[in-house]
Amino acid sequence: MDSIRIALEKAKIITKFIYGHTDVLKLLRNHIDDYDLIKPSKMKLAMPFFTLENIVSEKKNLEEMFDSSEWKTSVWSSTVEGKRVADLVGDHSFWSGAEMASKATVPLLRVLCLVNEGDKPQVGFIYETMDQVKETIKKGFKNKKSDYTPFWTAIDDIWDAHLHSPLHAAGYYLNPCLFYSPDFYSDPEVTFGLLCCLVRMVADQRTQLKITFQLDDYRHARGAFEEGKAIDKRTNISPAQWWCTYGKQCPELQRFAVRILSQTCDGASRYGLKRSMAEKILTDRRNPIEQKRLRDMAFVHYNLQVQNKRFGSRSDVISEEIDPLDDWVVDEAPREVVPENGDRGLMDSECSEDTTNVEGHRGFQAKEEPIEDA
Repeated sequence: MDSIRIALEKAKIITKFIYGHTDVLKLLRNHIDDYDLIKPSKMKLAMPFFTLENIVSEKKNLEEMFDSSEWKTSVWSSTVEGKRVADLVGDHSFWSGAEMASKATVPLLRVLCLVNEGDKPQVGFIYETMDQVKETIKKGFKNKKSDYTPFWTAIDDIWDAHLHSPLHAAGYYLNPCLFYSPDFYSDPEVTFGLLCCLVRMVADQRTQLKITFQLDDYRHARGAFEEGKAIDKRTNISPAQWWCTYGKQCPELQRFAVRILSQTCDGASRYGLKRSMAEKILTDRRNPIEQKRLRDMAFVHYNLQVQNKRFGSRSDVISEEIDPLDDWVVDEAPREVVPENGDRGLMDSECSEDTTNVEGHRGFQAKEEPIEDA
């Protein structure tokens, strides 16, 4: 969405300026609660949005920083670049746009980070979690329908077109932590997803029929299921472990449930597989020779990534993209900044000082300023 893109671009102007100049970075760290504005993430896609969220949380401190005597007496306050950033920090429209973008994106990204956390099975929770994300966004916009509806629509479109699977619905139904909770709701989509998985995953029709009858025991908490429905029994272990413990009276259903609930949600992303390569192969306009070449490349790429995974190597989501961190701290073409009054003395002095301790043990080092000949 354009509004989110604009908010990110404006925030990027602020971080590039601050992290591009040593004295400004020192001043920042004297004013903010956290040590850095930029928030790294294992999932590179999320970094800009978590950084934006952090900038919003430091709004008051940033405003105080650019209104402080240290800033006003700094040489950077008289530069075109410095004035632009100070005006941006004092701009109400920037903060309202940044807050809106943060409220609309961060809840969803936290879920994606959770899904991408290695090998922890999440299939039993993803269906419910997506609904919780939408409710969080709704509350963030104070239940104002005109504000949250565009983001709900975007989430629904992506979910329906790319993410939703019968496996998610079946996982939701077979997850005892959710199924036995008072607010569980099974709509036709959930029931259909469960039946789809049953037909696709269980070939033998007699076994399908057994599972159908056993689902009735699960639904009404008969036998061992009655003991397992207690809140402490279904929330302290994983859904798959719960079925291993309490599902022995229904062996066919137990195997079916454990197979579903043991799945992770990260799919091919855990291996660093590039979607762009697969999309190129599916392009109809490519000639047969080109398609064969791409298929061979994809075969080699995918198998190398799977091999690396076996040896403990892991690629982050969107691993083929340029590291977004650089885009927030470094200008594409660094340029010399000169104060509007032409005074260069303080800038030259700043450039020559030792920056050994500026970055700290977990921070980011400001780029060095160009040193002019005397």
